[in-house]
Amino acid sequence: MRKPKVDRLVFALCLGCFLMVILYFNSSLKPALEPVSEGRSERKSRRSPLQTLYDGDPMESGVQVIHQGRREVLEDACRSYSRKRRVLIPDDLKHIIVDDQHSLLYCYVPKVACTNWKRVLMVLTGAAGSQRDPLAIPANEAHVPKNLRTLSEYSTAQINQRLRSYLKFVFVREPFERLVSAYRNKFTRSYNTAFHKRYGTKIVKRHRMDPQPEALERGNDVSFEEFVYYLVDPATQREEPFNEHWERVHSLCHPCLIHYDVVGKYETLEQDSRYVLQLAGVEDQVSFPTSSKSTRTTGDMAAQFFHNISPFYQKRLYNLYRMDFLLFNYSVPEYLNFR
Repeated sequence: MRKPKVDRLVFALCLGCFLMVILYFNSSLKPALEPVSEGRSERKSRRSPLQTLYDGDPMESGVQVIHQGRREVLEDACRSYSRKRRVLIPDDLKHIIVDDQHSLLYCYVPKVACTNWKRVLMVLTGAAGSQRDPLAIPANEAHVPKNLRTLSEYSTAQINQRLRSYLKFVFVREPFERLVSAYRNKFTRSYNTAFHKRYGTKIVKRHRMDPQPEALERGNDVSFEEFVYYLVDPATQREEPFNEHWERVHSLCHPCLIHYDVVGKYETLEQDSRYVLQLAGVEDQVSFPTSSKSTRTTGDMAAQFFHNISPFYQKRLYNLYRMDFLLFNYSVPEYLNFR
């Protein structure tokens, strides 16, 4: 009868020793686990740019109000003027650059400081190596496709996840100032021989009376009037899409299909660029380059180029770019006289 008591005593002693061993290992492992736990909670607590924009503390209330107003104008214009919504396809996303490290999606628009924004994103994504100064990156290097990934390169699930959770931003410009800037850069600079051959020769052949053989061969003396005739000619878009330098912003970035959180403007470039970098929490890592160019295309300069364009062609050109005027709240330029 005493044996069961001895068995119970031995069992109790073994159980006690087992529990002590467990407690010992728990206490010795705990300090090693705590830093990992802290790191995870720190990552979870770090706000994304999207959270900073919509849930964060006010950063610059005046700037926030401006950008809220731009979003509302864009949404109202989309409801009023855009056609029935359609599903995005990968081809729609070729102009949207992805920064996975900082949860950013940037739709680049040529002639709206896109070279400098690509330089900044190369610094942020590490594509520039150890280089921290955007202006030290050659302009041609910023446009090499493999340096920055676009949203079209991801799977459907990855695309949807990024569209939901990343900060989406685009920079726009007064449509006719952007158009004149594109013309000046691509058709009046002697070094742009590729554009002269690709587009200039075609424009001269179609829209110049009795062109000289040299002009047909080189295409390097296209006038702004001829460029306008080319743009409004229905045959132009039937043959192929516009070149990205004069394609409409709404066709490049699809702002009625993609909800942009920040609509920056060329007219307030430095302020809006600083705002994006603040939202991303990287304003102490990189600065957006400031421009001191005196050759920048202005409204007065655009007015001079439109001086010789007849009201008939002014109206047709405005209709071609009308959605960009409406979506981004740009007034009809005063120098136009088709009204």
